[in-house]
Amino acid sequence: MSKNLSHLSFRKGMRENLFDKMGELAVSDGGTPTKEHLHQLAKEFLMGDTNTYGAITAYDFMKPENQGKEIYVCNGSACLCAGTQDKVSEEISKHFDADQIGHMTCLGRCHENSSFNYGGKNYSGDSINHLEKIISKKETSQNGKYNVTAAKEVLTEPFNDLETFRNLLENVLSRSPEDILQEIKDSEIRGRGGAGFPMGIKWEGCKNMVDEDKFIICNADEGDPGAFSDRYLLEERPLAVIFGMMVAGYCTHANWGVPFIRAEYPEAIEITENAIKDLYANGLLGENILNSGFTFNFKVIKAKGAYICGEETALINAIEGQRPEVRTRPPFPTQRGLFLKPTIVNNVETLASVPWIVKNGGKNYAAMGTEKSSGTKLISLDGLFNKPGIVEVEMGTPLEKVINEFGGGFRKEVKALHIGGPLGGIVPVEKIKDLSIDFETFAKEGFLLGHASIVCIPKDFPMIKYLEHLFDFAAFESCGKCFPCRLGTKRAHEMLEGAANEMKPINKTLFEDLLNTLQQGSLCAHGGGIPLPARNAMQYFKSELDLHFA
Repeated sequence: MSKNLSHLSFRKGMRENLFDKMGELAVSDGGTPTKEHLHQLAKEFLMGDTNTYGAITAYDFMKPENQGKEIYVCNGSACLCAGTQDKVSEEISKHFDADQIGHMTCLGRCHENSSFNYGGKNYSGDSINHLEKIISKKETSQNGKYNVTAAKEVLTEPFNDLETFRNLLENVLSRSPEDILQEIKDSEIRGRGGAGFPMGIKWEGCKNMVDEDKFIICNADEGDPGAFSDRYLLEERPLAVIFGMMVAGYCTHANWGVPFIRAEYPEAIEITENAIKDLYANGLLGENILNSGFTFNFKVIKAKGAYICGEETALINAIEGQRPEVRTRPPFPTQRGLFLKPTIVNNVETLASVPWIVKNGGKNYAAMGTEKSSGTKLISLDGLFNKPGIVEVEMGTPLEKVINEFGGGFRKEVKALHIGGPLGGIVPVEKIKDLSIDFETFAKEGFLLGHASIVCIPKDFPMIKYLEHLFDFAAFESCGKCFPCRLGTKRAHEMLEGAANEMKPINKTLFEDLLNTLQQGSLCAHGGGIPLPARNAMQYFKSELDLHFA
């Protein structure tokens, strides 16, 4: 992290954002900003050309390799396991040259698969069969809708009209920030982005910092392949997410909300921006909201393709227009975050729970779920379920019930579930009965709940190929700041690639030593977490993998 760059990036305020300007240049310049435009941007923010050029090369949709790309194929885990993407690539190659085709990971269409992006829009399901009409603009259907099932309505409860928003906001503003913060603490809600840190403690830490500028960031860069719960909330419940950010601002005395929404969710960006415009038009955002003395503004930042931005400090660096590299901690973002100001970073689902907590009381929220995992959880079920889509259940619900009752079981034989994204555990089907949807049972059994996305690994899909895919993703998405992750993920991928494609035996002792180095030496959870699924696979699929390990 460069303190000087943080200050320079903020010299023109939040509205004139450096990262946003880089993204606009990438679009207008055909996929990547020209060196001339980057030079002018560097000059405008009093930086060097190396700063702006170095930053854009870290993002899939701004780097020079993105020049001229017209269509993107999803290469996420769910689409890989569904076996749909070879056909997608084959159809696309009939209409586009190889250098016009890029990749995205993932598009949040895991329930339908066959996913691709064209013209700034996502497509899935049978859309690939209508590609010619889509290109000629004679076909606009994008599919993408999913089943939504709720055993308990909290996040899925309707919260879509301005009158409901206004009434609840008036209720909040009639109470003291301390009172509302206590409700959040009483709810005992833990962050839903994967780490599970208590939201109330995070908010209190930021509140206790004294600074005229504070920021509330919504981490909407849901990059875990197989996850689309954040996409559901941003597209179907944007007011709930926005409301949660405003309440966070009220409790911590922050004055800016910054939703950081991934480029792979173009519909979510548009819907969220329109919701914010409506709130401004109705006097529910801006200066002195409802004559309460509370001022809060929004700036939507469109991410540009970097999985590491799911890590909060890398996300902060991105907004500042720097490379999305992980920062060392302490100081924590609540102390010195965006532009070195006190900052809250919460994920979409965590913030979307706030309206229910405020309306019904924190203790009533804490009464749901388990002793250490309160409330409800959204679960993403991929296309290998008979009833794919979004499910909301109370924490503590047996995983077996989620799969068989809400998901309708599997539509083909499955040997394992990859739960919680790339850094989550690989759960063999025989362990399903031992797990429930909470942080504790997953940790006890050696897995990770994380985002609670579920990717089914078919029985006929080689586990060595899945691990190769996993470490290919990990190496590609490493920010490169620390040696263990930058080198370790690549070396692991090379070993797995050789085993999967050329039957080269892997030295098991060397591989396990590499996993230990990644876990203990990496700066953040990207390198530190990727050994978990590898170890799960080696433990539960030993007979299958022993063929590849010497």
